[in-house]
Amino acid sequence: QVQLVESGGGLVQAGGSLRLSCAASGRLFTIQTMNWYRQASGKQRELVARLFSSGTTDYGDSVKGRFTISRDDADTLYLQMNSLKPEDTATYYCNVRALGEYWGQGTQVTVSS
Repeated sequence: QVQLVESGGGLVQAGGSLRLSCAASGRLFTIQTMNWYRQASGKQRELVARLFSSGTTDYGDSVKGRFTISRDDADTLYLQMNSLKPEDTATYYCNVRALGEYWGQGTQVTVSS
């Protein structure tokens, strides 16, 4: 089992920055990937960024060059979001794949124009 607790969402103006955090606990030695997804109102959930256990990262086309995924030694996953746009408005979810799939509770990010 893996437990995920997210924080860091909020309201920001276009062009601004936010950093999301996801504190992970539990059977972390089984983690294969740690990911951020988002879901805007009326749209399907989409992958924003992935961090593989090897350290390799992967980003959705709409966020490349603006968002950065990282993980610290305390097993907290981050998503640094810069140059935010109104179309980045969504609920952001932390996701971990580790002999099962686990989701955080979601955190709302709203970008005003």
